[in-house]
Amino acid sequence: MKVGVIAGGVSSEREVSLRSGTAVFNALKELGYNVVFIDADRNICQRLGEEKIDVAFLVLHGGWGENGGIQGMLEVMGIPYTGSGILASSMAMDKEVTKKIFLYHGIPVPPFKVVRRDEIEAFLDSLSQIISFPCVVKPAEEGSSVGVSIARDKEELNISLIEAFKYGDRAIVEKFIEGREIHIGVLGGRALGGVEVKPKKGFYDYEAKYTKGLTEYILPPEIDKSLYEKLKELGLKAHKALGCKGGTRVDIILDKENNPYVLEVNTIPGMTETSLLPKIAQLEGYDFKALVREILELALKENEK
Repeated sequence: MKVGVIAGGVSSEREVSLRSGTAVFNALKELGYNVVFIDADRNICQRLGEEKIDVAFLVLHGGWGENGGIQGMLEVMGIPYTGSGILASSMAMDKEVTKKIFLYHGIPVPPFKVVRRDEIEAFLDSLSQIISFPCVVKPAEEGSSVGVSIARDKEELNISLIEAFKYGDRAIVEKFIEGREIHIGVLGGRALGGVEVKPKKGFYDYEAKYTKGLTEYILPPEIDKSLYEKLKELGLKAHKALGCKGGTRVDIILDKENNPYVLEVNTIPGMTETSLLPKIAQLEGYDFKALVREILELALKENEK
């Protein structure tokens, strides 16, 4: 069996994807798999035809690598792949769709408003009736906190929206929930556990996520046991609501009264040295190589159905 580790891509998260892909490639090689590293670009279809892989291990972040695009191509080519399918990937990548699915399933989300590029003036004019400060502004279809910022007044909100619109025609403006960030790892239809992240700058942005030493990780989170179980159940519920498969990471924030709000589900979590899913998996006895093997085997089992 030949495994193709597909990483890189053309999204704003390319560099992180290459780091994740390299780590996965090395792990599979050490496990004895026949493995090839494929840096995904616009010629990905041709490259896959040349390599003749039997299964794809997807470590693409953002863009068509995580929104169902590459998944659809692989299905047309008849190549099994790790992680979630076309629809789940697409829904999870779109924050507007994700939030609406969560609300349908009774999963709590921060109060939010979707703003389209051509609605920005009307939105700012009627601001007091819609949102309060501070608020969080994020592109509707990006990951890894790309283009995300906190706005504390109307002027900052305008700047934040301009930044978010660099990544698409829709932005999400949601209530800023001050509290603790807990991330739940899900693998093979069960919640593995969670980690609390404490960024030293106070905001878990792109730099804090991928720069060693900028974030403190608490494993497991130092919270009441019953609350921890509740968060694991909520994380699994969010994973299932979107129809996700394989390994995912569910981002949750707890307000000061310990009310949880689900922010998003990451269908292809990072696999770098600072990434959260590998840290969470260690709580259940999975070292990095065991986690990689399990994700691959879940994809192969899914293909047998």
